Amino acid sequence: MSAASTETSAPPLPTAGSRVFFQAAPGVGCVGSGPIAGDDPVQKRQGKVTVKYDRKELRKRLLLEEWIIEKLSDLYDCEEEEMPEVEIDIDDLLEMNNDDDRAIKLQESLIDCGKPTEDFVHELLGRIRGMRKLSAPSKKAL
Repeated sequence: MSAASTETSAPPLPTAGSRVFFQAAPGVGCVGSGPIAGDDPVQKRQGKVTVKYDRKELRKRLLLEEWIIEKLSDLYDCEEEEMPEVEIDIDDLLEMNNDDDRAIKLQESLIDCGKPTEDFVHELLGRIRGMRKLSAPSKKAL
């Protein structure tokens, strides 16, 4: 046999415009590619492992955090990027027993602020009244 005959029997090499497709084994597929046949425990588990928070509480929290950033920008006379490190943890405040303890904690966080902070503290305490602490959802048994 000559070298020319072996070259013609080999499959052609892919060109720049050709595509390569892979066929998945039965029962294997990407998420969202359609139903998978059979009782695959991994697939069942995937549907149950989702994080569920109360959207209304998340929205309230987001609006509160945006309000805090706006007010801190006013208090420190600067944009958010230039603002000194001020930590106000809403969940920590909600865990405290009363507004006096919360006010003390907030005043300690704002000790470096040159402007009066009493109005900010009073309004923030009013805004968090009735809010719930956001906690990570518990994982259900699979």
